[in-house]
Amino acid sequence: MATAPSATITARVEMVTTHHDTPVGRLILSVTPAGVARARMANSRRPIQGSYRDRGSAQAWAVLDQTCRELDEYFTGLRTRFDVPVDLGRADGERRMVLETLAQHVRHGETTTYGELADALGLTGDGARRVGGALAGNPVLIIVPCHRVLGANGKLTGYAGGLEAKQALLGLECPDKTGDQLMLEVS
Repeated sequence: MATAPSATITARVEMVTTHHDTPVGRLILSVTPAGVARARMANSRRPIQGSYRDRGSAQAWAVLDQTCRELDEYFTGLRTRFDVPVDLGRADGERRMVLETLAQHVRHGETTTYGELADALGLTGDGARRVGGALAGNPVLIIVPCHRVLGANGKLTGYAGGLEAKQALLGLECPDKTGDQLMLEVS
């Protein structure tokens, strides 16, 4: 379902970008040869320009094809874990640590809270707020599963794709739970 691919080549990083339609809305995917660098909800204010497969490296296009295939498998229930590499080269320090920990430790069908994630990382004091700040800047939605992080009371809180998308993603991963259970059960 990918459409309108384009390639951006800079002196430092080659990035291939495309739209990809999903049940929760259109994503804009950007990949480098190292992995998925961005997966964000598309909006009309920042459209991408189309181009052809003769731009960008074969390795970047292979990563993009793998990303689209794995997202399609995820949304049809055939995939519970992403194998595509993630390129968090633009995230640094604490933000990168939070994103990597989330991706590695909060599995499909599980949820956690900002506070629990902060505790797991050893972030004290305003750790939950710092985790929230790091997740607010998550460049790779769905694949780095910030939708699995809930507020302290187990309620759905902010998501760059919107709370309806967050609820839909959690419902996809936990089909046997009702909306109330998704918001109240925190592992």
